[in-house]
Amino acid sequence: MTLSIWRYAHLVLAWASSLFLLLLSVTGIILAYDAVDSNSSNFAIADLDTISLANTVSQLKQQYPEILELVVDRQSRVYLDALNEDSEAVQGYIDPISGKLLGAKEEKSDFIQWTTTLHRSLFLHETGRIVVGVISFLLLLITISGILLIVKRQQNWKRFFSKVRKDFFAQYFHVVSGRLMLIPILLIALTGTYLFLVRTNIIAKPESVQEYVVNQSEEVSTSVLDFRLFQQTKLSDVERIEFPFIEDDPEEFYIITLKDRQLTVSQMDGAILKETKYAYTAVWEKISLDLHTGQTNRGLAIVLGLAALNILFFIYTGFVITFRRTRSRIKNKFSAKTAEVILLVGSENGTTLAMANRVHKQLLDQGVKSFVDSLNGYDKYPNAKHLLVFTCTYGLGEAPQGAKQFQSRLAQFPQVQDVQFSVLGFGSKSYPDFCAYAMKVDALLQEQTWAKQILPLYTVNDRSADDVVNWVHAWTKESGITLATAKSVYEEKMPSLQQFKVVSKTKVIEGDPIFKVVLKPIKRLRIKSGDLLAIYPKNDATERFYSIARVNGCVQLLVKLHPHGLGSGYLNELKDNKLLSARWLPNTHFHFPKKAKQVVMIANGTGIAPFLGMLDNNKSKIPTRLYVGFRNKQPSNESYAEFADKQINSGKLSSYHVAYSREVTSQYVLDLIKEDAEYFANLLADRGVILICGALQMQRDVESILDELLAKRNLKDLAFYRDRGQLLTDCY
Repeated sequence: MTLSIWRYAHLVLAWASSLFLLLLSVTGIILAYDAVDSNSSNFAIADLDTISLANTVSQLKQQYPEILELVVDRQSRVYLDALNEDSEAVQGYIDPISGKLLGAKEEKSDFIQWTTTLHRSLFLHETGRIVVGVISFLLLLITISGILLIVKRQQNWKRFFSKVRKDFFAQYFHVVSGRLMLIPILLIALTGTYLFLVRTNIIAKPESVQEYVVNQSEEVSTSVLDFRLFQQTKLSDVERIEFPFIEDDPEEFYIITLKDRQLTVSQMDGAILKETKYAYTAVWEKISLDLHTGQTNRGLAIVLGLAALNILFFIYTGFVITFRRTRSRIKNKFSAKTAEVILLVGSENGTTLAMANRVHKQLLDQGVKSFVDSLNGYDKYPNAKHLLVFTCTYGLGEAPQGAKQFQSRLAQFPQVQDVQFSVLGFGSKSYPDFCAYAMKVDALLQEQTWAKQILPLYTVNDRSADDVVNWVHAWTKESGITLATAKSVYEEKMPSLQQFKVVSKTKVIEGDPIFKVVLKPIKRLRIKSGDLLAIYPKNDATERFYSIARVNGCVQLLVKLHPHGLGSGYLNELKDNKLLSARWLPNTHFHFPKKAKQVVMIANGTGIAPFLGMLDNNKSKIPTRLYVGFRNKQPSNESYAEFADKQINSGKLSSYHVAYSREVTSQYVLDLIKEDAEYFANLLADRGVILICGALQMQRDVESILDELLAKRNLKDLAFYRDRGQLLTDCY
């Protein structure tokens, strides 16, 4: 049976029974609490298995002239209903050895009685019992299907209790608590189902009756102390004794109810006159009732109460998981027929889709016609140039739910033009079939004549943002399409929105489209220069990221106003004292290094912003150079020279190098690096650190130049220094 059948069965059963399970869980918690309270009674007798029925009955007959019945309840309390010498009723719990009255019988409150009736029959009598029984059976099926899903997820029965990967809290809690509470919930479901089957006579309870012929004289009247049956029977085996109505009358008998049978016993000599053996079904009914209610054991009652509480959380987390899986419908700006970049996703819990969506939004923000869909939605894409596949793996190397049909659709819909493809697999190396399905998809695409592999398969372990960034670097270089390389953009958890107050904003003047925005966080935040600020322009859900400087406790942004730019236009319209909602993303991999022999900062345009804050806050005295490229000698650009002179005089900056690409003496920042080629090669070899911020194209050009420099000097390639933390980038 396939995984999807079990998953749908699990989901359908849960949805169908959720309302009743909610009701039964709440009432079950209340009754479990009552059972805990009942089991803590001071009237319980601890050693009933050492007290014989003969001693107890003999002692009671000496104290009470008339005894109606003796009951031993599930809490090991001994209840007596009798008359004393003054013909007064004595009803309460007693000490079975001394016969002393310990206390009155504890009656259940009206609320507990009401809750019990609701839990057992929903106030619908026999119909309600049937409904409750069916819900218990559905809970059993839900539990079994849940076990199978966990086994499938963990890929092996032996790994059932191995560490669970935390995709998100609801999913993690659902799986982990399900394993911890597996036995108690199975117990509730099994016993509830059995009680339903027995009490509705679906399982019959035939009785075995044996009558004995005993020749006895009416004059015989032996003391109960001498009755062999009474001597051998312990109170722990007794449920109830009905005493003879008229003493010494041979036609009146003891009716003794034990756990597995009922005996009719002569009061004259203790002979068994009739024995009714209960069927195993009846015995199991009593055991099931004790296990289902926890009435016999305080510890069991606590566990059952926790299990009932856990079912409530199961319902909640199950709905959250379902919502995450079904809500993942992205509103595409472009159709599948017009899109140039196609992102196909194989996602199980929505996390893979969330990562694809971040890439999708960046592409849209740059004006790239991007379209995202599930692998099941694969079709013909007449204008596609790039195909990106983001997929996880489920079970033993199987396709996730959103990719079951991909292979058949791939054969059905070949593309008519060449399309470059790249596959990014998501998984965990703790599983033996790490990214197995991504490998399969990569192999399937390589078999297609139209599909041209642009990159080898890249994998992401435990949603590592570093692994994603590695793929981003490679794909950006090969495709020529810019994606953000800041690790924080791909972190799993996005920080919540924060409020910022506009302190000031410079005006845009003719010929100089750069303006500065200074924001003060309403809530104290540990912001550092190099962190990111994500803003959300009105009527547009796409994030705009800006590298920020921290100056005097405020956030400082440098923004270039684009003619039709939503982000820059939105920020340019801000007024002083206006509140702005934005998301602060710590960008720890792009902070000024605490330890380095030398530091070089390379930027173009507004990419200089974080470096201004880093220099302003620099107290390390690490030798630092700043290389910047601008188009023109605009007022805002020339002001940075004044800032640099100030930092040089204070010892925070060693030298400032600037290039203008559209002046008479045209020069690019790349030219500056080539001029100081020997310095850069020595810097990397001597464990210096290079930080790059600005346009992705500039980053690619700079990295290409550095690679050439390193190759000429027979040094390690740039990837080596990047892995050692000597090359830090934050470009868009």
